[in-house]
Amino acid sequence: MGTTTSRAPGRALTMQEAARRTGLSQSTLRYYEQIGLVPPVDRDPDSGHRRFGPRAVETLEALSCLRGAGVPIDEMRRYLALLEPGDVAAAAEEAALFAAHADRVEAEIARMTVRLEYLRAKTDLWQSRVDGDADAERRATQRTVAAMEQM
Repeated sequence: MGTTTSRAPGRALTMQEAARRTGLSQSTLRYYEQIGLVPPVDRDPDSGHRRFGPRAVETLEALSCLRGAGVPIDEMRRYLALLEPGDVAAAAEEAALFAAHADRVEAEIARMTVRLEYLRAKTDLWQSRVDGDADAERRATQRTVAAMEQM
């Protein structure tokens, strides 16, 4: 990764440009560099400002996607480490890494669905009291209790 200031497609990006391109904040870019998720970034020889080369930007784009999917940093680190070997064993580990995270997200969705049902049932319960609808209040109470039992 050499320092460059040309306008060629592969030119290095400033911190602001890299943040805009990846959707990551500038502080997150610095943090990812600090903890070694991206290798040390070249600096402009005149200003000393960071210049993110094409490889660093590609890594940051992948990290942005992983972060958006809720992948924790230790798994991001493992993902990047597994990219290096490029063999079938690494591919199997990558698949297992993503499958495990998908399972965790699925379980989180199930928990959130129960929470949502509880909140909707409580809303209906209170609204039925506002409306003076005893039958609706009874149904909402049953839904509330059922949701609470799942929590």
